[in-house]
Amino acid sequence: MYSPLKRRVLLRQACSLTVLAIPLGIGCSAVYAQGSADELAKQLANPIASLTSVPMQLNYDDGIGARDDGYKYTLNVQPVVPVSISEDWNMISRTIVPLVFQDEIFPGAGDQSGLGDVTQSLFFSPKALTANGWTWGAGPVLLIPTASDDLLGTEKWGAGPTVVALKQTTGGWTYGALANHIWSFAGESDREDVNATYLQPFLAKGLGKGRTVNVALESTYNWEAEQWTVPLNVAYSKVTKLGDQLVSFQGGARYYLDAPDNGPEWGLRFTFTLLFPKG
Repeated sequence: MYSPLKRRVLLRQACSLTVLAIPLGIGCSAVYAQGSADELAKQLANPIASLTSVPMQLNYDDGIGARDDGYKYTLNVQPVVPVSISEDWNMISRTIVPLVFQDEIFPGAGDQSGLGDVTQSLFFSPKALTANGWTWGAGPVLLIPTASDDLLGTEKWGAGPTVVALKQTTGGWTYGALANHIWSFAGESDREDVNATYLQPFLAKGLGKGRTVNVALESTYNWEAEQWTVPLNVAYSKVTKLGDQLVSFQGGARYYLDAPDNGPEWGLRFTFTLLFPKG
């Protein structure tokens, strides 16, 4: 029996030979995709994998505002682009561009829609695992005040460090945590300063055939207000193909274990991801 690594090498070689010998338009990606759904699902569970992807994450949050009747839709477009910068290191760019519609969040303000603040992270990650099988990355995170409405953003520039560490097992488990801290350093003086810590411990289990169950806490601590926001997210995802395009579908729900008095109570999440594996 061949090892999993050897099977992947042979699959790539067979695919290359097929394309050279029989150019029927079937394409290497079709053959490779059928044998690598689990590998792609594993890479998706890793925030700093060497996989180019474009997740489009739609979030719905309910029970917001003083009367608990406000709600909010947020479509986060989150391109992830890994770049090899040396023989031993990768740089992974992760961008979050939020498109927001919200209603009854602020008393008397009605609804707002438009672009929110963009968050840009860069992780510098060694290509080799540690001796214990962990992978990690660290770098800067930048908050960019791009909001099209002052009720959709902070009107502050912010920056700070970000770090992630995780381990993936042969049994299909992925566990680790991502964290960052952002301080504001410029922007509108009449707006509250940004001084926030983000903590995201996560756990995922591959179920085979490109399927994964994910559990994560996406906690934020606002040091100015001395308040936690702690949603527990549970989701199911599957890697598949739409025509010749590799994609992932994910659906899930969340419950807020802690939130400000006017914060959300529960929410839903649906994510559609375009995948662009190498080779």
